[in-house]
This record gives sequence, C-alpha cells and structure tokens, in this order.
Amino acid sequence: MTHSITSPRFAGFGRDLLASLVVFLVALPLCMGIAIASGAPPALGLVTGVIGGLVVGAIAGSPLQVSGPAAGMAVLVYELVQAHGLAMLGVVGLMAGAIQLLAGALKLGQWFRAISPSVIHGMLAGIGVLIFASQFHVMLDDVPRSGGLANLMFIPEAIGKAITPIGMSQHHLAAFIGVATILAILGWNKFRPATLKMVPGPLIGVLVGSGLAAALGFAIKKVSVPSDLGQALNIPTLDGLLQGAMNPEILALGAIFAFVASAETLLCATAVDQMHTGPRTKYDQELRAQGVGNLLCGALGALPMTGVIVRSSANVQAGGQTRLSAILHGAWLLLTVAALPWLLNHIPTSALAAILVYTGYKLLNIAQIRRIGRFGKMELAIYGITLAGVVFVDLLTGVLAGFALATIKLVYTFSHLQITTKIDAGQRRADLVLKGSATFFSIPQFSAALEAIPAGLETHVHVEHLDYVDHACLDALAAWEKQYQAGGGTLIVEWTELAERYSRRSTQVKDIPVGATK
Repeated sequence: MTHSITSPRFAGFGRDLLASLVVFLVALPLCMGIAIASGAPPALGLVTGVIGGLVVGAIAGSPLQVSGPAAGMAVLVYELVQAHGLAMLGVVGLMAGAIQLLAGALKLGQWFRAISPSVIHGMLAGIGVLIFASQFHVMLDDVPRSGGLANLMFIPEAIGKAITPIGMSQHHLAAFIGVATILAILGWNKFRPATLKMVPGPLIGVLVGSGLAAALGFAIKKVSVPSDLGQALNIPTLDGLLQGAMNPEILALGAIFAFVASAETLLCATAVDQMHTGPRTKYDQELRAQGVGNLLCGALGALPMTGVIVRSSANVQAGGQTRLSAILHGAWLLLTVAALPWLLNHIPTSALAAILVYTGYKLLNIAQIRRIGRFGKMELAIYGITLAGVVFVDLLTGVLAGFALATIKLVYTFSHLQITTKIDAGQRRADLVLKGSATFFSIPQFSAALEAIPAGLETHVHVEHLDYVDHACLDALAAWEKQYQAGGGTLIVEWTELAERYSRRSTQVKDIPVGATK
C-alpha cells in the first residue's frame, strides 16, 4: 500500500520532520550551554538531550513535550558538582529517576500539579537570576563565584575587567563575542523574515558568535566535545553508589532532584496542553517516562532531564503533530555528536553563556509578575519569598518557604471570617453580614458576634456572601437560635444563594433548625 505526498499521513510526517529540525536547532546550543552552567562537560548535556528524544520521546505521556537538560536544574547540579564532585552526578540521577518511576507507578503524577503557581514562577525566576549571574561571568571568560549572592555582587568587577582599556585581554574578546551573540538573538527575534520564522534565535546567536570568533582569530575558551562520545560518559562506580546510599545528604539531593524535575516537567506538560488541541497529557505516564529517562541519564552520569518549555513550545509552533518530532530531534543530536564533533569544538563558551544570560533574563518574566499581582498582594509575597529564598539561600529553602507561605494563605482563607453587625433599635432589627469562610476556626468570633446582639430583636444573618460554611458553624447558629428564641427574639437566615450553592448537600440543609428563611 502506498501513500501520495498529499495524503494526511505523509503531510503529518512532513510536519513532524520540520518540527524535529527546529527543535534540534534550539536544543543543540542549550544542551551544551546548560551543561557548562552546571559545571559539567558539554557532552553530558548532549547525552541527556539524546536520551530525552530517543527514549523519553517514545514513551512520554505528553506526546508533544520535548525533554532534555533544563536551565531549572542547572543550579542544583552545579551545587552538587561543587560539593560532591562530578562522580556523584550519576548517583543522584539514578536516585531521582527511581523516585520518579515509583511516583508514577503509585499514580502521584496529578499531585505534582497541586503546587501554587506563584511558588513555581518564583522558583523559575530565582533560577533565572542565578543563571544570569553565574553565566555573566562565564560570558566574559571569567570564573563564577561560589554562590548566587557572590555572583551578583561581583558582576560590576567582571564588567570592569571587560571594559578596562588596558590592551585587549581574553576578557575583552570574550565580552565582545558574548554581546554580539545577545544582539544577534535580539535582532533576529525582532527582524527575522516571515519565511525564516522557524529558525530559532539561539542558533543565530551561536552562528554569529562562532563566526566572529573564527574570523577574527580570538584566543578565547571553546567548547570541548570528544570525538568519541563514550569517552565523555561519567558512569557511576559501585563504590560511588554505596557511598551515596549511605550519605543522608546525597539521599536528600536525590529526593530534591526528583521533586523539582517532576514539578517542572508536569507544569510544562500542562502549558503544552494549552498550546494545541491534540491528545492531553497522561501525567502518571509522563512521570514514569521521566523516571526511565533519568535512570538512563544517571547510569551514564549525564545531566538530569525534565520536560523543557522552550523546546516544547518550539515543537508545537513548528507544527509538530506526534511524538515522532521529539524522537527525531534526539536522532539529529546523536548524529551531530557522532559525525561533527570537530564543528562543535569551534563554538566559544562565551557564546553559549550569552544564550543562558538571555535565558536567565527571560525566566525573570516581568509580565508574569504583573499577572500574579492581579491575584492580590499575598500571591506577590509568595512569589517574592520564593525568589529571594532561591537566590539568597538555596533552591529547596526558597521552594519550602514559598510553599509554607502559600499554605498559610490557604489556612487564612479558610479560617478568615468578616462579620459586620448593624443594629436598628427603632425597627427592633439586627443584621449580621458574613463574608469569607465560616469554619470551626471562626466559632469563637462568630459566637461572640451572636451573643452581642440585644435580646428580643428580629435578627437577620446574611450568608449569601460566604465562600464556605461548615457543620460546626451551622450547629453553633442552631444552638444560639434556641437560646435567642427563648428570650423573645427571632432569627431569619438570608441564604438563598448559599442554598443553591450547597443544593447537593440536602441533608445538611434540612437539618438546620432556623426560624425562617427568605
């Protein structure tokens, strides 16, 4: 059986083929750049990209999502490598993959979505600040400092090295290439021809930076990719595995890697679902696929992977139809590393760092801050606390601080009750207007407001503005009504809207012994 080139099946393959090439061009520089930002050889980022395409792409629960090394994990990996050495990267990756695989088998995928968006965006923004600060130094062929705060504080010194007019040092040359790369990305994104809209800005940036460095003969740092990818593998040893299994800090890092990678992946999958009308994400399957991918990455000592929004959105925008586009992008990465390592070795590290400086800036999304602000000052506070914790302490502390504040907000929301009392002695009437949530937390406040009403009045309790009322408050109201009626007063509950909202809870509604309803 044959298919013409105009058949839907062939057309779908053509769109997947084009999308895979676009994603490959986006992924190639980012895989190497994120590896450098993580303190690892570029080849280990490429290995993760290949596994993310060929393996995870084939079994993913989100067919159009593309997985690979992510900027969001670079900070964690860098801290791990600095503290425990590159040898522990694979050990932690194996632990994270096993946890993800187990979480997927236990059908915990949906629960990773139960994280406040303000925490996630604060985490990503904090990671963006850290990546910007560390890669700014790399872009100038300088050495990143020991922490995020130090990197930020020493940026003026790094700029001084790059602009001080004393000869043409390596810092001057690297800065020139870095700035040219960023300007090329910005210019391409703004002025690219409509016919070339699928060509990604980072690729143009790398081409411009590499071309200038080669044409001008700049003696600056270049990428180092071995001709045999097997030589770059960082396979964990048995001793390393045993040491990691006995080290509580390594075990904790495995859990942190799994949590952060899973949260980023599944939030990315949710965002990808909003970009297209095709099959929806199967979250537990996606989590299992990520677990398999990170087990393989860990076994080879490569960088951990997540679903990546930059590559995934490029896939959708380029017309990707099925999981084939993600799989093929992994094949193109493998082919490039196998056939053209000499070409990759001409790429200046300052050009790749410049791409990540730009990426870090984009993660600090000003428009996103405005959107969060629309939901109130508390959401902005959650965002800010998370961001500050990530930048000034560490990623886990920032996320936990944001999560704690979000939990406090939730408790406050479900325990806060605003009561307004109006007494009209002439009409012998009292009105209690309730707003917020009436729960058992509110019983002392609610009871005090009821008991403050003078005896013998017609009391109206307005409950239509309540977001929630629990049985404890309804019981307190019923008990007060009996006592109030004994003193010659009456109670009328204005709860038409609330009755409609809770119409399904008919048994609770019937059990309320109030004097009258209206």
